[in-house]
Amino acid sequence: MENTLFDRIRQDISKNDIVLYMKGTPIFPQCGYSAAVTQVLNNFGVPYISIDVLEDRELYQAVKEFTNWPSVPQLYIKGEFIGGSDIVKELNVSGELSRILEENNLLP
Repeated sequence: MENTLFDRIRQDISKNDIVLYMKGTPIFPQCGYSAAVTQVLNNFGVPYISIDVLEDRELYQAVKEFTNWPSVPQLYIKGEFIGGSDIVKELNVSGELSRILEENNLLP
């Protein structure tokens, strides 16, 4: 089962430029951390897919095991794990997130 879920995660992050594993949806986040990351992404105006880990408890666990990162949200850009809420907020403030998005031609 784990391999199947890991394959699903690999497929999600390889087929989409920006993927956010989160609790809830961008319109109705279910935790403050997920809300913070969606706000950062929305401020950039970049398209992204969000995957609600609360809909699938096994996926929720697999996402954490896949990155060896203990929490959600988790942001991927071009298949690379960027981090969770605190890291995304720090990258945004420092300008690094903007640079990552620009380097990958993802800014509108």
